[in-house]
Amino acid sequence: MAPSDPILGVSEAFKADNHELKLNLGVGAYRTEELQPYVLDVVKKADKLLLEKGENREYLPIEGLAAFNKVTADLLFGADNPVIKQQRVATVQGLSGTGSLRLAAALIERYFPRGEVLISSPTWGNHKNIFNDAKVPWSEYRYYDPKTVGLDFEGMIADIKAAPEGSFILLHGCAHNPTGIDPTPEQWEIIADVIQEKNHIPFFDIAYQGFASGSLDADAASVRMFVARGMEVIAAQSYSKNLGLYAERIGAINVVCSSPDAAARVKSQLKRIARPMYSNPPVHGARIVANIVGDAALFKEWNAEMEMMAGRIKNVRHKLFDSLSSKDKSGKDWSFVLKQIGMFSFTGLNKAQCDNMTNKWHVYMTKDGRISLAGLSLAKCEYLADAIIDSYHNGS
Repeated sequence: MAPSDPILGVSEAFKADNHELKLNLGVGAYRTEELQPYVLDVVKKADKLLLEKGENREYLPIEGLAAFNKVTADLLFGADNPVIKQQRVATVQGLSGTGSLRLAAALIERYFPRGEVLISSPTWGNHKNIFNDAKVPWSEYRYYDPKTVGLDFEGMIADIKAAPEGSFILLHGCAHNPTGIDPTPEQWEIIADVIQEKNHIPFFDIAYQGFASGSLDADAASVRMFVARGMEVIAAQSYSKNLGLYAERIGAINVVCSSPDAAARVKSQLKRIARPMYSNPPVHGARIVANIVGDAALFKEWNAEMEMMAGRIKNVRHKLFDSLSSKDKSGKDWSFVLKQIGMFSFTGLNKAQCDNMTNKWHVYMTKDGRISLAGLSLAKCEYLADAIIDSYHNGS
């Protein structure tokens, strides 16, 4: 028997628990204040329009829906970006973020035989699985500083500098998973300087555009800054979080190349990799994205809903900080909760403390100390604060 997935296994354990106060803070999926799954109103409208059109279910081309590929590249890089106008972006629709990362990993394995990927320590649990499966060697760069529950920027820069020239540096474009700790704009500039100096290739994972801050443009700023420097860039996208299309598996892999010819060649090779892997991607979610982004009224409505979702998570973050600060009399500084961004908070709890969270308080979370604030309500913040404080002081 294979072991349970460390993230999805949390949900299985949660379902088996009958305690009335149980909380599932493991999987990164948005919930309402009532802790119910949320289908965006704009998605319901787009769904209805698709039904009225009565479009067929024929196979898509290997690279996916053309209208989707156009709007997704425009959304990430900006429609007026020179790389778009010069046709220097190879975009292929993938099976959400995971599948898009897997396509890029296969491209690296096939055409960069000595290529190595550097990933942050810590990172999303599936990153290592993806590169292991693709037979791509990886190592880690320092990222999280347990002393400050913040960014180890000096360690990060030193490790990127020390990497073999031409390495792929995996970066979280916004709302770093699992820590919620992002570099400042000034730090992003320094990161780009070092990557350029070493001829590394930046490889972005963009899972939360618009969902992290509520602004699509703000959350894409890091990627656009690298592209503006004339660098070749790989960027994987996902619409699971920002449009709530979790089960539709909608995303894309984008490769910004030095010329239109290079982009055409890269796209042909991505298609060649995708064909024996899954043939072609699903159409329904891609049409939803294309219709929402391509329609001014629906696009405006989507932006408003993203702001609402991001705002609810920010409110929960503030309430949790207030509850921790007022309840904990030890003098511990909990301000890192407010400094982090996105749907996750990295609590700094170790495995034994996380076990106490689950065994005593029925709070289900990953064992690295990450909690999903998207699965928390304002009403449950005080209960969670009690659990964290008890586990921090007594759970070791």
